[in-house]
Amino acid sequence: MTARPDTLQNLVVVVAGASSGFGRGAAVKLAAHGAKVVLAARRKNVLDEIVQEIVASGGTAISVEADVSDVNQVAEIHNAAVGTFNRIDVWVNSVGVGAIGFFWDIPLEDHARVVDVNLKGLIYGAHAALRQFRTQGYGTLVNVGSIDSEVPLALQNTYAATKAGVLSLSRSLNEELRLAGEDDIKVGTIMPWAVDTPWWTHAANYTGHEPRMAMMDDPEIVVDAIVTACLHPKEEQPVGWKAKTSDISHHLMPDLTERLSADIAKKESDKASPRAPNQGAIHQPVQDGLGVDGGIRARMRKEDGR
Repeated sequence: MTARPDTLQNLVVVVAGASSGFGRGAAVKLAAHGAKVVLAARRKNVLDEIVQEIVASGGTAISVEADVSDVNQVAEIHNAAVGTFNRIDVWVNSVGVGAIGFFWDIPLEDHARVVDVNLKGLIYGAHAALRQFRTQGYGTLVNVGSIDSEVPLALQNTYAATKAGVLSLSRSLNEELRLAGEDDIKVGTIMPWAVDTPWWTHAANYTGHEPRMAMMDDPEIVVDAIVTACLHPKEEQPVGWKAKTSDISHHLMPDLTERLSADIAKKESDKASPRAPNQGAIHQPVQDGLGVDGGIRARMRKEDGR
């Protein structure tokens, strides 16, 4: 039986949600370290450009157009990876859409879409990955959650609920793998603080203001955490001191932590520039917000007069 790889060189990695943000950053960095990367997302033209970038730099990558809320399209990601590289060493579920605002102001169709992508889509990917890993006898599943997985956040209600589900699923899967004697299959969950990626402008937004959050982190620290987790996954991995502090605080003082977090979220939202309610990119992809960085911190400095 093939042993678990211990280097990024020639590692076969599926990255679902690879057209922007963490997924794009992780795919490019993994390829730079010699991994063979399968990029999946809805925006095929963007994925093809990233593949060209990787290949031009001497790397190996293929792209698969897929909406992870469709189980058949997730199967196509799996089939393309195994058909091209004969195995999958790591599956990164970097999928996530959001809807920001008071729960009752967000249309039900947007709540449903967040669940379909963030939870059902992640379940579909996890299922495909774990069945492949059990056939191989090894593998690593990296689920991208959020500090919202631990701390439920006001104005990100259903998003936070799905991210709590991500962490709960990861915990359950690790226990089931232990019970099944699958010692070489691991599941890790990445839990970032608010990070400056295109997620914010792609999210549906019913706050009446541009999206923002206090003390946003740079996406590179999360990209690095994902790359590290491909070889050294942790069941719970808060990223950065703010996420770690919030995680500890919620274990010690849950009600106070939730109240303070809610107050910060509302205060930050009220400081932002006006914006009409919109569905963002959660139902249909848009051709902007293509980078790893979302440019939110730059806008916040202007809004704050800095």
